[in-house]
Amino acid sequence: MSNYELKVEVKPKFIAEQSSAEQEIYAFSYTVTIKNTGSIAMQVISRTWHINDANGFHEKVRGLGVVGYQPLIQPGESFEYTSGTRLRTPTGTMHGSYFCVSQDAEKYEVDIPMFVLDALSDEDRRSSLH
Repeated sequence: MSNYELKVEVKPKFIAEQSSAEQEIYAFSYTVTIKNTGSIAMQVISRTWHINDANGFHEKVRGLGVVGYQPLIQPGESFEYTSGTRLRTPTGTMHGSYFCVSQDAEKYEVDIPMFVLDALSDEDRRSSLH
């Protein structure tokens, strides 16, 4: 086990009631779980997101912390938060990174794996058929 290891999982969700195909607004929430699988406490200092829609539009978002916090995550613990974004197309992708500092002052970059934002996921298609 590495001393410095955070695992990131993201679960996106389409928000139909905040979306409008006529206005080309597609709203999504995403719930992120950051788990410290290492042996030293890590603090999330800042984030960088790359948001891409199906038309090739790219937006880079940088900021301190996550949803107003700079959580210190102890070994074996997790921090979960939900945030959101809007696209001009019904599908797109997001990925990014967290800049973290360990309790012993080591700097650490954590990748946020790419995930798909899809206004009509397989589950949504099945439920719309009923």
